[in-house]
Amino acid sequence: MNVNRKYKSSVFTKLFNDLDRLLSLYNAISGNNLPPGTEVEIATLDDILFTDRHNDIAFILDDKIVILIEHQSSINNNMPLRLLIYVARVYEKLIDNDAVYKRKLLKIPKPDFIVLYNGADPFPDEKTLRLSDAYKEISETLDGLGGFLDLEVRVVNINEGRNEDIVGKCESLNGYVRFVGKVRNNLDAGMDLSVAVTKATGNCIEEGILADFLKEHSSEVINMLTNEWSIERAIFVREQEAREEGIEKGIEKGIEKGIEKGIDKGVDISTEIMRALVKKIPMEKIAERYQVPIEKIMQFQSALTQYSA
Repeated sequence: MNVNRKYKSSVFTKLFNDLDRLLSLYNAISGNNLPPGTEVEIATLDDILFTDRHNDIAFILDDKIVILIEHQSSINNNMPLRLLIYVARVYEKLIDNDAVYKRKLLKIPKPDFIVLYNGADPFPDEKTLRLSDAYKEISETLDGLGGFLDLEVRVVNINEGRNEDIVGKCESLNGYVRFVGKVRNNLDAGMDLSVAVTKATGNCIEEGILADFLKEHSSEVINMLTNEWSIERAIFVREQEAREEGIEKGIEKGIEKGIEKGIDKGVDISTEIMRALVKKIPMEKIAERYQVPIEKIMQFQSALTQYSA
């Protein structure tokens, strides 16, 4: 586990490190309509985080609920476990260390766990992640002691056009979603990342989207978002390279399997044919392109499929 000892803020946490914006965000997500002036206390930990990129917001509402919100551009199925560790540290911060040893029941704020997702990968409007899904299977002889721990995380998709009833209720969240959307559109248009973020910032200010926030923090926002997305792109490139390496190995093994199964050794078993099969090019076109009987192409496909399985 990679531990980052110094909290690095993000555009999202910077934006919602504000009591009024937090209350508005809570009202939008919960469907409540708590009035301005409702007691809100920010409880985000800034000393120990468990990843290099952790965009948590923790706050206590009316001394009764502690809400942990994480903004993510890629879904991590270990969020229930991570938030379990995180909320335990929040509680440690809230209570006297000796209080847990007293006989009188200690009243604590009820926890709620939210992930706001705005990544590029397809994802439903909402999904629930559960800590219990991570438990290892055990035999009946080891079960039945009566204790059980679970933690549910509500994941909400806030990409443009998704959950508009939620996003539309919070002006700051709506502005953030539109801002990120403009950055993505600029990237899709072929702009360099720093140019895309800078242009989106200027356009949002002109259009009155998060205007005051961006005017005050524009240079910081540009630096933070450029850094965040640069890391995301580096991870994406590494994942792509790993997938391509896996395909290469699959092709090699598929060829080996084909030879083992007696595919005509007099025919040049072309790596290019195997690549074409991996790319889902129709077998008829492959046979025509490489002047190989369709029956042989089918044998290559069978060998590759058996290896992949």
